Amino acid sequence: MWCANFVVRAENLNIPRSLLLCLISLFFALSSGWGVDPNNRISQYAHTAWRTKDGAFNGSPIVITQTTDGYLWIGTNIGLVRFDGVRFTSWSPPAGKRLLDSRIFSLLGTHDGSLWIGTGYSISRWKDGELTNYPELSGRIESIVEDADGAVWLARTQPTDTAGPLCRVKDERFRCYGASDGIPFALAIQLSKGSSGELWVGGYSELCRWKPGSCISYFANASRRPETFASLRWIAAGAEGSVWAAIDRSRPVLQLEQFERGSWVNRAFPEIPANNSDVTALFVDRNETLWVGTAHHGVFRIRGKDVDHFGSADGLSSDAVGRFSQDAEGTLWVVTSEGIDNFRDLKVVSYSTREGLSADAASTVLASRDGTVWIGNYRALDFLRAGKLIAIRGHGLPGRNVTTMFEDHAGRLWVGVDSGLWVYDRGVFSPVRHSDGSALGIVFAITEDVQGNIWVRAGPHLDRIRDLKLQDELTSAQISTAYTLAANPRGGIVLGLVNGDLIQYQDGKTQTIASNEIGNRRQIRDLVVETDGSVWGTTLDELALWKDGVRKNLTTRNGLPCDGIFALVRDNRKSLWLYSQCGLIAIDKAELDRWWEHPDGVVKFKLLDVFDGVQPGLTSLKPQATRSPDGRLWFVNGQMLQVLDPEHLQENVIPPPVQVEEVVADRKSYAPGKDLRLPPRTRDLEIAYTGLSFVAPQKVRFRYRLENRDAAWQEPGTRRQAFYSDLPPGNYRFRVMACNNDGIWNEAGATLDFRVAPAWYQTIWFRLLCAVSAIFLAWALYRLRVRQIARALSARFDERLAERTRIARDLHDTFLQTIQGSKLVADDALDPSTDPVRMRRAMEQLSVWLAQAMQEGRAALNSLRTSTTQSNDLAEAFRRATENGQVPSSIEAVLSVVGDARDMHPIVRDEVYRIGYEAIRNAYLHSHASRLEVKLRYDQDLTVRVQDNGVGIEPAIASRGKDGHFGLRGMRERAARIGAQITIVTSPTSGTDVTVVVPGRIVFRKLRTTKFGERKGRG
Repeated sequence: MWCANFVVRAENLNIPRSLLLCLISLFFALSSGWGVDPNNRISQYAHTAWRTKDGAFNGSPIVITQTTDGYLWIGTNIGLVRFDGVRFTSWSPPAGKRLLDSRIFSLLGTHDGSLWIGTGYSISRWKDGELTNYPELSGRIESIVEDADGAVWLARTQPTDTAGPLCRVKDERFRCYGASDGIPFALAIQLSKGSSGELWVGGYSELCRWKPGSCISYFANASRRPETFASLRWIAAGAEGSVWAAIDRSRPVLQLEQFERGSWVNRAFPEIPANNSDVTALFVDRNETLWVGTAHHGVFRIRGKDVDHFGSADGLSSDAVGRFSQDAEGTLWVVTSEGIDNFRDLKVVSYSTREGLSADAASTVLASRDGTVWIGNYRALDFLRAGKLIAIRGHGLPGRNVTTMFEDHAGRLWVGVDSGLWVYDRGVFSPVRHSDGSALGIVFAITEDVQGNIWVRAGPHLDRIRDLKLQDELTSAQISTAYTLAANPRGGIVLGLVNGDLIQYQDGKTQTIASNEIGNRRQIRDLVVETDGSVWGTTLDELALWKDGVRKNLTTRNGLPCDGIFALVRDNRKSLWLYSQCGLIAIDKAELDRWWEHPDGVVKFKLLDVFDGVQPGLTSLKPQATRSPDGRLWFVNGQMLQVLDPEHLQENVIPPPVQVEEVVADRKSYAPGKDLRLPPRTRDLEIAYTGLSFVAPQKVRFRYRLENRDAAWQEPGTRRQAFYSDLPPGNYRFRVMACNNDGIWNEAGATLDFRVAPAWYQTIWFRLLCAVSAIFLAWALYRLRVRQIARALSARFDERLAERTRIARDLHDTFLQTIQGSKLVADDALDPSTDPVRMRRAMEQLSVWLAQAMQEGRAALNSLRTSTTQSNDLAEAFRRATENGQVPSSIEAVLSVVGDARDMHPIVRDEVYRIGYEAIRNAYLHSHASRLEVKLRYDQDLTVRVQDNGVGIEPAIASRGKDGHFGLRGMRERAARIGAQITIVTSPTSGTDVTVVVPGRIVFRKLRTTKFGERKGRG
């Protein structure tokens, strides 16, 4: 957690990320305890190989290094490759730049974030997206190191100048050192930095311990005779002052020179099947362990007198080894001719036949009090003691297959072998049999109670043994189904049955606690009894706890990552470890106590899975898990032995550096950087990011958030891409953070600022224009509506005025004239007169005039009330007009209709009716006709014809109307209003003919147009 806190505080202090990563790398580079554990065999490390023939990357790898941003860089014979633990990416220089040579022989990531690239021609520097070449430093760059001042030193061969084989570069200035500076050779093939800051420079046959201005030479061959000529193969300096050198003197065995305490000591390793001429690389890791790479035999690891080997037969990509490197997390990298490999520590270490097991069939395990770990294997009883695996088999084992094991209070080992029970003590197996000498049967489980009785579940019986003699043999239907046994610290024993029931047996009494579980996997596979008498048990479905007569189950519903629990064991801190199908699950005691009080809650746990070295498996034998006195936990899976030390679980405390690698918008790639501007109308956006942790890159998890889009952090798990669609124009900030395999988060993470440009119709000016246009349009619509309303009101006012004018005309032409005539008669009657006859005649005349006035008033009212809106039939309306008493009986009225009646617009229909009504009325008032004919014709147009045989109308009146009268003028005004054509033909001899033609498109409501353009109405 120190490193995580340091990262957060450093970010708060605005320390640059490159410097931050540099400090972290430096801290762990100086930490001697961070690296692969030398106490384990190489085969016990996690190993991964990437081979060129499998298409991992192009070219043959030569060298590997790590930069402070977390990336690994691989130099090949055709270029440079970048690796993030998941993806290999071929590096391309920026436009207009290139390396001076594609063959890369050396690489170094320095503390300022630079990557120095040594090629077959010169050296180059890659930093912050800029490539700088140094053609002046010609030659093949064999090796590069960085000193404490940040200066870069390089060893070169094949230079085109005579400046010297050793060169220094600092702040864009460089200088080379040669013979005039004390270096006794012209070509340098090796370069290593010592613990005191000195440089060890190797030529072909000589080694120079060099500081500016001085050189101490070693292994110089003064005589130069062939039989004494020695060539320098490789050198490697450790952090504690020791230096290793491989000098080829044509000796048959490997002999390395070690510089220690000021002098060289020869170390011979006859067990290594290689000589010095086969050495291709030396490397001292952070635990001061020496690694030797060979040209034909793979990798050797030397620590003290212990030598370990790993080659292509063990999974190495090739036996031809090139270089070694170690990253910031301690992972060891090996470059071979056919790929790259890495080795890293696992929290759970495995033992198989490669480490000394007699067979890959370990099915039961027991740790005894003296620290010995016993393993029941195929036809053997293996035991691990003092780091060595030994097997008891053949005639030394009284049988073929070990079924179970138990250690009693006296340190004796009880072993079930085949169908019998044996006690192993002081190297001797002694049988335990029935009184008749027969074997007890197949032994399934063994335990010892607090009184020293050994209880054995053998065959169908439960046997009690005391002083190595069988005392009791119990049999029942329940006992015959018992699968596990455990002693109760409060007395008696506990049996777990195949049906999930639990039996507590003490002093001849049994108490059964029924499981009440429904399912097919209820068999209790393992038991742990606590000091308070509570019992933990496992099935393939859950973890169960029996306490105070109550059973509660802990399952995936409580947050466990899986079911299928094979075995369980307590560690020294009382945490419970579950050996399950998804790995090892650790639950603290406090968390278990909290769960018991709240059985529906979610428990917190720690999971170690396959990436931590766990290889779970189910065995039918017991015990499958055990704890040794040193606190380590041991498990078997039917194949191998696995061990975990809960007290010394090495955590990866380095938060992974996070990088945004690529932005893909609508299938076009963009390099992330400042002022990234995406084109308008970007629809599909993909942001690729990575977290640089190589311990278990498959377990690196991420969180990301796109500000101005995501309301909360997104949890993509291990996915390394974020996807967005249809982002609106604007400025965005993408933030991503990552955690390593142990859950240590780099909360500072990485950020990417970008902008989605607006399309022309998404710009603010366009929006303002749209707003202004919308306001203008609304104003225009408002003005148009006001005008429409004004026109409608004006039309209604005009209609009212026209109607009033017509009524005025009607009243003036008929009703008022009659009233005026009545007034004259009344005035004449009021004149003084004594003639009663004249008075009577005047009164009779007045009565007639008043009757006529009443008749004319009714006619005016009828003209207003008798509307055609009550009926669509004009013929019926005209019929009523000729039959309402207005036409004198002396005139014969005839009505004829041609065609079918059609639906008409009410306003037009009323106007037509009133024109016709006025013509009928004029005919009976003024024509003196004997016949009146009204014709109504429905065709493409509507035709109304009113014809009489009267005296006609004077031409002047027919054309202009009569002064003071409004009948004819009103008819013409109505016709003009509805777009109709009116024709008045009159003659003194033939009468008057009034014809009105209304276009069908105006009067008829339903009118369709044929394909030939002919309009047709539908009645």
